[in-house]
Amino acid sequence: MALQLWETLKEAIVAYTGLSPATFFTLLALLVAAYHILSGLFGPSETHHQPRNLEEMQPLLPPVQVGEVTEEELKQYDGTDPKKPLLMAIKGQIYDVSQSRMFYGPGGPYALFAGKDASRALAKMSFEDKDLTGDTTGLGPFELEALQDWEYKFMSKYVKVGTIKSTVPETQGESTSDAPKAEDVPSESPAVKSEETSSSTADAKEE
Repeated sequence: MALQLWETLKEAIVAYTGLSPATFFTLLALLVAAYHILSGLFGPSETHHQPRNLEEMQPLLPPVQVGEVTEEELKQYDGTDPKKPLLMAIKGQIYDVSQSRMFYGPGGPYALFAGKDASRALAKMSFEDKDLTGDTTGLGPFELEALQDWEYKFMSKYVKVGTIKSTVPETQGESTSDAPKAEDVPSESPAVKSEETSSSTADAKEE
């Protein structure tokens, strides 16, 4: 009975596919192997990407206004503390760049700009430590134009949450205001001077 079924199956394979039974089963085996290989390649990759997608889909906290802070205080928002927002400043204006953590957060291509006023570095497209400052003196027209483009981008994409406190030392203003002015210094009146002159002349005559 089994032999008759086998013969019938072989005749059906030849009749419907035009292939010999050996060729047909070889192709069938290759198709099954290819299916398992492809499912093995694409199946796990989806599972691997799933946790990352879940992380990216986590809602961002609303921007919090930090007000006026010093450059030292701004360093606390460089992304190393996940509980704090990711902040960055340009031309003294602080922006919340938490939504672009993949760029400005730890491990990102612009991570060294986070927690700093990187105006000079952005203008020069420099990654050197000496350019990680808000000092823009000495920049050329093309660099200033590039910095302006960066500022427009930040203004349109991110929320401004504060400003960097001015670093002008207060001691200079105090010393200047406290210093006695020339008109405030008491001067001897002409009458006193004339009295001193006449007395000295009288003493000379007596001698």
